[in-house]
Amino acid sequence: MATHLSYGRVNLNVLREAVRRELREFLDKCAGSKAIVWDEYLTGPFGLIAQYSLLKEHEVEKMFTLKGSRLPAADVKNIIFVVRPRLELMDIISENVLSEDRRGPARDFHILFVPRRSLLCEQRLKDLGVLGSFIHREEYSLDLIPFDGDLLSMESEGAFKECYLESDQTSLYHAAKGLMTLQALYGTIPQIFGKGECARQVANMMIRMKREFTGSQNSIFPVFDNLLLLDRNVDLLTPLATQLTYEGLIDEIYGIQNSYVKLPPEKFAPKKQGDGGKDLPTEAKKLQLNSAEELYAEIRDKNFNAVGSVLSKKAKVISAAFEERHNAKTVGEIKQFVSQLPHMQAARGSLANHTSIAELIKDVTTSEDFFDKLTVEQEFMSGIDTDKVNSYIEDCIAQKHPLIKVLRLVCLQSVCNSGLKQKVLDYYKREILQTYGYEHILTLHNLEKTGLLKPQTGGRNTYPTIRKTLRLWMDDVNEQNPTDISYVYSGYAPLSVRLAQLLSRPGWRSIEEVLRILPGPHFEERQPLPTGLQKKRQPGENRVTLIFFLGGVTFAEIAALRFLSQLEDGGTEYVIATTKLINGASWIESLMEKPF
Repeated sequence: MATHLSYGRVNLNVLREAVRRELREFLDKCAGSKAIVWDEYLTGPFGLIAQYSLLKEHEVEKMFTLKGSRLPAADVKNIIFVVRPRLELMDIISENVLSEDRRGPARDFHILFVPRRSLLCEQRLKDLGVLGSFIHREEYSLDLIPFDGDLLSMESEGAFKECYLESDQTSLYHAAKGLMTLQALYGTIPQIFGKGECARQVANMMIRMKREFTGSQNSIFPVFDNLLLLDRNVDLLTPLATQLTYEGLIDEIYGIQNSYVKLPPEKFAPKKQGDGGKDLPTEAKKLQLNSAEELYAEIRDKNFNAVGSVLSKKAKVISAAFEERHNAKTVGEIKQFVSQLPHMQAARGSLANHTSIAELIKDVTTSEDFFDKLTVEQEFMSGIDTDKVNSYIEDCIAQKHPLIKVLRLVCLQSVCNSGLKQKVLDYYKREILQTYGYEHILTLHNLEKTGLLKPQTGGRNTYPTIRKTLRLWMDDVNEQNPTDISYVYSGYAPLSVRLAQLLSRPGWRSIEEVLRILPGPHFEERQPLPTGLQKKRQPGENRVTLIFFLGGVTFAEIAALRFLSQLEDGGTEYVIATTKLINGASWIESLMEKPF
């Protein structure tokens, strides 16, 4: 059992166990010893649901990464390819299979598509003459992966680009399938709310899938009260801004992949007396970040400026606890101290790690450039000088700062001005292409197509109306003891989370005007429940809302939703699902065309 998945109102271990069971059943179909050949992208998500020990129990002896030419030697009966349905991967698999055939003893080949089988891929294998070599060709519907007690992600890296650039609805279908799986395990969700074109499509798919399965009535008592489907393009602003929570900054600076982060090792080397800094480790320090770690659960969602005081308080508590050993006189007292020792040592190790991470982040956040960039972002978000060329962005381009940083700022200015004046937009485009190379013209086209960087049409900037109505900018933010979600960006309240907050209380009728300005339809659907399953809420009992971000969500938005869940009189607890955990850099990068 993964204890960190069961602390909330919804026990996500149920989902984890269901997907583990499906994996075990497939492995048992392939009798005998096995080697798994992994599509490299899948190793991270799979690590969250099945450790090597589980695979070992089912006779998995070897694991390889999918690469061209021959497979490494392995004395096993079965070779299982676990891959995403991508044509380029089929070419590599066929190369592997054909080189095995010439090699000697016959092996049984199997292929497991994640999350769906694909006729195109099977046709490609057939054209390459290897389809007949596979005994089992199956799909493993790993749609939603539990990351934490209130967080699920599909980890579909191309979802936003597919939906908004390529009009490809595959990831929306997978989202609908994932939601159907959740309903099979946790009961039908009585009310569905949504905003955006993709949200409408997912809701339609869910309703259609439910109609197709009319034969079986879902008799599970519903755990969720509401589902809120939100398109990422309803709120393009939030991911572009720099996140200022502890977890958000770790992701901005180092990148969190499947709840792991790789950090520079020198901060974590044990300091020995008279060592003079010899033999510093060269391999990155890899740490898992989730709420199983007590200290991380406490500080992850705080504004970074509030983390230092928590760490110093913790240090005092831990050193006082270790001092207790001098007061232990009787055998009973000593025994009690010894029994607490492992927990205390773990707490001390955790504190040392997070103190080192906080120092690394502080080096960045106290730099002059970070401050300048943040100042410009906050000016844009509060509506200052969004309609003319910004001198800081000009300087960044002139000094050839990383292109992603420049694009984030230009897109932020565009979104905060409902598009840029044609003259300003043309100037930025010309400067970027002349400095970074003309191959980036395709990237600029992509950003324009998704609405991130566009000319202002109709001559009216609607952002101030949205900002004022939804109270997106708060001047006096208490970062230490926040009273509003705007603490996650030190002033800016994420638009997406504000929509969720207003839906819960007083309802979206109060903001009809703004909902009409924001892209895509807004809607409400009811899913009837069989008699006997209607929920009678106890006085003081919170509603549980599942909020699904189609196109990605940031850690700062997650922190803001957790803040709302913990409010005394909030009335709603949130479980968050998404197509992908993103930050501004990874999001812009997913829209960049790779130069040939």
